[in-house]
Amino acid sequence: MKVHLLWKKEEIDPSQITEDKLAVLFDVLLATSTITTCLAYGANQVIPFMNAQEAHAAKEGWNDQNDICIAGEYNGQTLSGMLAPTPLALRDQVKEKTVLLSTTNGTVAIRKAAQANKVYIASLLNSKAVADAVIQKYNGETILVICSGSGDQFNMEDFYGAGCFIHQLVTAAEEAVDLSDSALAASIFYQNTSNQAESILSAAKVGRKMLAYGLGDDLHYISQINFLDVVPQLVGRERIKLR
Repeated sequence: MKVHLLWKKEEIDPSQITEDKLAVLFDVLLATSTITTCLAYGANQVIPFMNAQEAHAAKEGWNDQNDICIAGEYNGQTLSGMLAPTPLALRDQVKEKTVLLSTTNGTVAIRKAAQANKVYIASLLNSKAVADAVIQKYNGETILVICSGSGDQFNMEDFYGAGCFIHQLVTAAEEAVDLSDSALAASIFYQNTSNQAESILSAAKVGRKMLAYGLGDDLHYISQINFLDVVPQLVGRERIKLR
């Protein structure tokens, strides 16, 4: 079982994302934590978009507007005509709805990785559940753990979340796991700070912005490791559902 980590979404080469790859996506602050929460709280599906224009076009073409919930941000600012895409803002509004989601980094990364054989959506909230699912469904693919990053930059929270997942994957796997240096570094970082999740996220650049925006409750919630036992998976290259 080979595991490699990509530092940011800009490292994704769609031509290299093929049927022999399995992708695990992280945008801890916020997209993958939000997607995981929406599905855990009863959303039918989440559709990730590259940008706000795509999301608004999908909303306008939807038959029953009562069946959808549209949320999005760009560079941390909630987009016009959309709900704030945070877990706590959405979790009580999404039951039995389709969530249309546009974010700066996470939804873009998901779309760029869509051609992989399997695409899982992971966060600190559901890291163990995803690790267990990957082991159960593994069929010889190279596992790409993809950090979305932030604005073409590495970010600490995705690296930490990826390390959490990799550590749990290695712990649970019944076969040898071959980690690239980047994957090993993430795992070591997590193991050395595994009881400091909220402090790590709060110290990260995006975490500091969230605190400045009054989103400390979301930050606390997102920092809960293995709080949710759900496995979101991309279906048909464009819709995320619980597997």
